[in-house]
Amino acid sequence: MGPRVVTSPPKRSLIGDLRMKVVYRGLAVAAVVLGALAWLVPSLGQGAPEEGSARPVAAPSAVPSSSGSAVPSVEPSVAAGASPPPSASPTPGARPAPTKGARLAPGYTAMEALQADPRVPGLPERLPLKAAARLKVPSVKDSRSGLLLPRLGRPWSRYGSGPFETRQVIRGTKAMFVTAPVPIEPQREIRDTALLTARWTLNHHPKGARIRWVASQRVSKGWLLVYRVVYGRRSSLAAVAVVDGGGAKPGMAFVTVPDSRKSQWRHVARIAGAVRAIGSK
Repeated sequence: MGPRVVTSPPKRSLIGDLRMKVVYRGLAVAAVVLGALAWLVPSLGQGAPEEGSARPVAAPSAVPSSSGSAVPSVEPSVAAGASPPPSASPTPGARPAPTKGARLAPGYTAMEALQADPRVPGLPERLPLKAAARLKVPSVKDSRSGLLLPRLGRPWSRYGSGPFETRQVIRGTKAMFVTAPVPIEPQREIRDTALLTARWTLNHHPKGARIRWVASQRVSKGWLLVYRVVYGRRSSLAAVAVVDGGGAKPGMAFVTVPDSRKSQWRHVARIAGAVRAIGSK
């Protein structure tokens, strides 16, 4: 009889020693844990960004703040060198001159009112006065206006003064020759002051009167304007001389003669042109 071979008993599985119910329960728990991990890991990846990571940036406001720190976005065409759109608020003093009859915005100046007045046309740059002989008559002094003016002979005569400083008239007509400080706010240029004064003289003509320029030229320390004043079918010839007489305001000499005394029109420019500042030659 040969030698007896002794074999070790087969190893028993540990799982086999467990009850199947326990195995199934363990598998179920493992499945739940794995499912939870599968959901949790992506969520953790989308959490708060680390310092320096990219974040959504709000678009800048279209209108910069008053501090000027906000910078509006630049369109590609502008960045490429195209001219940017003009500023919404124009530079003070850069607004265009108003046209005749235009409605003026609040805060308009005296010169803008003149430019918009349809009764007063634009004054040509050159409108010289034809040479005329000077009047050789005694002078009258208007100390308040700082002017020396001619004392006119017949048919002219002195007639009170108010509301002016001096006044000479042709009785029975609207003809008058008066002086006073300019009744408007003086402008930087004496020519502009003369223009505003001529516009003011329309108050002493019939309603609807309009100016037609005849002559415009510089005189000693001032400016002289000669013009027709037309109202309906009638008209007057008028002149204004604005002269710096050394006072707070320049002096004004204003003469007007209606067409009923046309024989006196040849003297209108000579009368106004004879006015000069006190002390001047």
